[in-house]
Formats: sequence, structure tokens, C-alpha cells
Amino acid sequence: MAAINESHPGEFILLGFADQPWVELLLFILLLITYPMSIIGNITIILVSKLDPHLHSPMYFFLTNLSFLDICYSTSVVPQMLFNLGNSKKTISYMGCAVQLYFFSTMGTTESLLLALMSFDRYLAICRPLHYTLIMNHCFCILLVSMVWLCGAIYAVFEVTVVLQMPLCGNNKLDQLFCEIPVLIKIACGEKEAAEFVLPVACIFIAVIPLCLIFASYASIGHTMLQIKSSEGRTKALGTCSSHLVVVFLFYGPGMSMYLQPPSSISRDQPKFMGLFYAVVTPTLNPFIYTLRNKDVKGAIGKLGRSFFCFK
Repeated sequence: MAAINESHPGEFILLGFADQPWVELLLFILLLITYPMSIIGNITIILVSKLDPHLHSPMYFFLTNLSFLDICYSTSVVPQMLFNLGNSKKTISYMGCAVQLYFFSTMGTTESLLLALMSFDRYLAICRPLHYTLIMNHCFCILLVSMVWLCGAIYAVFEVTVVLQMPLCGNNKLDQLFCEIPVLIKIACGEKEAAEFVLPVACIFIAVIPLCLIFASYASIGHTMLQIKSSEGRTKALGTCSSHLVVVFLFYGPGMSMYLQPPSSISRDQPKFMGLFYAVVTPTLNPFIYTLRNKDVKGAIGKLGRSFFCFK
């Protein structure tokens, strides 16, 4: 038992921006504003997609899952961050850290796969319109989404289990705002070459391959759009894809910009801001992107609002 306690501490100290109190105060205020906005925005997308019959299509079914995913994504880390930023003692239990790792990894993997699935849906709708309703029926959509969530959970169990088995030799200081896998690998002691090799290889399957599928889908969509003669048809096709492309850029762009540069050029605080971006910024922006750029969603929200006030 002593050996286990020495290897795995009872709690972790999250250093965050402890040497910059003004940054922590600013983050606390920003999280108090953006987290409720994220929850309300994503719940609104879910409600209008379920209540408006005009939005009962595969595209909005996948969007509903993305909104629910973003709620879980931010909720897995933001409440803990708010609690720590508002207290002088910034800690998290070992078990709490493990649970946070499982949830955060599951949500990140599932979102990567879901974005690829959404691009496949757009490919079928634009490039194979005659077969779209036949292929993307309700049962098949449920099956696809279930597989995406299952793959995300399985990958998270594999990834987090590998990391949690690494000895920490009593090291309990994490230079991050929440528990994250790269930070735990960094403080691990002993031989960790296997984990450092296996995890990037696994990331290829949950990040690089889905991104390649997204590029392939939009290459086919772009080719099809060039063949559409009417400008109205091209505008409509572009409108159904632009919001998804913006979300894809927000999800993959910052991560690739950091991980493709040499490790020596990455600043100490860069991973912290990257974690905040994925946990807070992206889930907050996604509802507004799909609302502001989509006439159907805006119309459904207006209809829901009018119905609510008429009921009141």
C-alpha cells in the first residue's frame, strides 16, 4: 500500500497561473460569463432541433449531438476550474483527476469523429442527393452516432488507462488548470517511452484520419458545387457547409498549429491556453456559429421565443 501511495499521490496541485494572480482573476470572470453562455446556447440548439419539425433531419440530429457533446466537454473541466480559481488551495483528488481525464478524452475523441461524420452527411446531401434520404434514414443515423460515441469511450479507456498506470513517484504538481494527459506524462517517472510512442500513434486514428476524411468530403463537395449552374443552388449548398467548416477550423486549427511546431518553441503557458480554448471557447462559439449562419435555426429560435412569450 505504501508503494501505491508513493506512486500515486492522494491529490494533485494544479499550478495554473499561480504566479500571475491577475490572470487567474481575469480567467475566473471570463469563465463565469462564458460557461453559462455555452450551456444556454447549446441547450437552445438542442431544444429548437427537437421541437421544430422543419429541423427533423440528419444534419440537425448530428448538430444536436454536437451541442450535447459541447455541454459535456466544458462541464467536465470548467466547474473544477472555477472552484480552484476562486480558492487559494488549488487541488484535485487523484480519483477526481482520473474521472476528469476519462470524460475530457472521451469528449475530445467523440467530437473529432462526429465532425467527420457531419462532413460525410454533407457529402451525401450535396453529391448524392437522390440517394441521401435512402441512406441517411433515422435508424442509420442513430447507429452512426452510437458508433462514434462508443469509439470515443473505448479510445478514452485505452488512453487514460495507459497513462494512469505510469508511476508518478510522488510527483503531484501539474502545471495546468485541469488534469490533462500530456501533463501527467510529463511528470511521470521511470520508463515512459512506450506511452510517448503509443499515444501519438493512437492520435493518428482519432485526429488525422477523421481530418483527412473531412478534406476528402469537402473536395468532392467543392467539385460538385462547381458543376451547379445556378448561383442560388451554389449559395444554398455553401450555406449548409460553411458553419461546419468554421467549427472544423476551430477544433483542428489551434491544435495543429501547436503540435506541428518544434517542442522547444512551445511556451510554458501555451498548453494552458490551448486547453481553455477547447474546453471553453469552442463550446461557447459553436452555437453562435450555427445560429448566426443558418436561417433555419434562426427562424426556429424566433418561433420558439414567440411561442414562449405567447404562452406566458
